[in-house]
Amino acid sequence: QVQLVESGGGLVQAGGSLRLSCATSGRAFSTDAMGWFRQAPGKEREFVARITGSGETYYLDSVKGRFTISRDNAKNTVFLQMNHLNPEDTAVYYCARDPSGLGRYAYWGQGTQVTVSS
Repeated sequence: QVQLVESGGGLVQAGGSLRLSCATSGRAFSTDAMGWFRQAPGKEREFVARITGSGETYYLDSVKGRFTISRDNAKNTVFLQMNHLNPEDTAVYYCARDPSGLGRYAYWGQGTQVTVSS
């Protein structure tokens, strides 16, 4: 059974940083693409960042230059380093696994809350 567990969320002041982690298990990790998504109150869930098995990365335009996605295949973990946070980044952040490599995220974590105060 594939599991994903996010951690690292919390309350931070505007301009601060957080590093989210997503530990996963249950199937081979290194070839799966991984993604981070977020959902703010009253809004649709949106894509934030993606990293493929080969290390290619993609970002939501509004987080480019501030957020960095990375992975440690030895630890079956994906990270999201978030710098220069602003209140618009407040949301529940979810990680997800895409075994297909086609943007079909089949497995999701429970989410971690990130709150940025002004």
